[in-house]
Amino acid sequence: MSEYGPESTVNDLEEGLIFTPKFDPDGLLPAIVSDAETGEVLMFAYMNEEALRLSVETQIAHFWSRSRQRLWKKGEDSGNTLQLVEMRTDCDQDVVWLRVRIGGIGAACHTGRQSCFYRSVRPAPGEPTMALVLTNEARLFDPETTYSKTAKS
Repeated sequence: MSEYGPESTVNDLEEGLIFTPKFDPDGLLPAIVSDAETGEVLMFAYMNEEALRLSVETQIAHFWSRSRQRLWKKGEDSGNTLQLVEMRTDCDQDVVWLRVRIGGIGAACHTGRQSCFYRSVRPAPGEPTMALVLTNEARLFDPETTYSKTAKS
């Protein structure tokens, strides 16, 4: 049983004022994260009920790591936490949008960049494939140095 509102009608979801998030069959809710000031999309992740609850309670973004199969407080290793400014949901409440301020040195991506979306997809010249082109090469921290501390523990 969810700690959120009861099952809802379509009208309740679309027009009501009770938050009743629709988690997928794995208990996850997609979360789009953007910079509250610039609007730049920083990352995409998933939240389970606990991550959603902790994000609201602490005002620091928490997620469910599918690769690690555990709760993950963004910035727990790097110090680049995501301070929640606003959380919104879409019309059918099956995704959330977090508007955040990045703590630490301002990198939301584990590669050391501000955003996880640092490459654009373009046709490869003369090839039937697609190519990736860096749109932001600047790293705000060295991931090997930052994450080697936690890898050893």
